[in-house]
Amino acid sequence: MKVLLFNGSPRPNGCTYTALSEIAEVLRAEGIQAEILQIGNKPVQDCIGCGGCAETSRCVFKSDCVNAWLDLAETADGFVFGTPVYYSHPSGRILSAMDRLFYADSKVFAHKPAAVVVSARRAGTTSSIDVLGKHLGISEMPVVSSTYWNMVHGNSPEETKQDLEGMQTMRNIGKNMAWLLKCIDAGKKAGIEVPKSEHGVWTNFIR
Repeated sequence: MKVLLFNGSPRPNGCTYTALSEIAEVLRAEGIQAEILQIGNKPVQDCIGCGGCAETSRCVFKSDCVNAWLDLAETADGFVFGTPVYYSHPSGRILSAMDRLFYADSKVFAHKPAAVVVSARRAGTTSSIDVLGKHLGISEMPVVSSTYWNMVHGNSPEETKQDLEGMQTMRNIGKNMAWLLKCIDAGKKAGIEVPKSEHGVWTNFIR
């Protein structure tokens, strides 16, 4: 089993990475592969709603990480999406990437457990969790919770590590993710299949 952890910060070894690393360490101790993917500091194209992904399940924009991440997501069993907080909002890069990831091929995420984690100096954490969490809720993904809100506080990796409750929360995300993945695997081996969802009804509220 494998979990991909997406670091939506332009800083490869900053506070968000520190939080994701704590989760990854627990997952590896549970016998689960964990790979942290870095979004980098180059521009990430926003979705323009062109519909070009409908035929290929890949985004028409090929200059950033999105299509490569989709390829990796096909073989992953779980996901963690991490972001720093900017003006009480997620990183624009991770939000643009997630919009395109889920719009282009939400099937690779469906029925796979996921968590959203955020890092901040002080505030804006809950609103950022809410924004990114909506991608999971609309894509039939079991949401992995913890013993507190999925956040860490600190203005540097060293300060983040001093947030003892935050780091504890990250470790418990890893434990809950590992437990849920093993339960899903046991269910598959017992012949329990994912539910077949209904599709085809689109309601416009003006008629």
